[in-house]
Amino acid sequence: MILNLIFWILCLLINFGLLAIVFYALLCLTDLEVDQMDPFVATANINRWILPEFVLQAVLSLLLLLTGHWILFLLAIPLTCYHAILFIRRQHLIDVTEVFRNLNTDKKRRMIKLGVYMIFFTIFIFRVVLFAVNHILNDDDDDIDSF
Repeated sequence: MILNLIFWILCLLINFGLLAIVFYALLCLTDLEVDQMDPFVATANINRWILPEFVLQAVLSLLLLLTGHWILFLLAIPLTCYHAILFIRRQHLIDVTEVFRNLNTDKKRRMIKLGVYMIFFTIFIFRVVLFAVNHILNDDDDDIDSF
């Protein structure tokens, strides 16, 4: 029971990291759009976090697969495959010379990712609370039975 709680907390923390990365990239793109940030700085800041995002997404999908959470795994695998395709085609980094041409497309992609990660965040929060409450209630019953 406690291992399930630890698993869901780990998934929640991974998902929180993914949310932070995507939100930061969106913030950089928005700053770039309104000329608050230099294109070189913006692309360097965004590109620095792309591979960690891909790795975290792959770890999350692998955790869901190995623990038998099939429905959540099936929901997470399309984004993981999308990341793998981008990486294989070498289209995962933002190019400084084309950043303004692809700005709206990049923002839309990251908004979709943000929506997907928010859905997972909601599911993971619900599961953490559910298992924490169940663990607390079941521990109280075990203490009563032991007397």
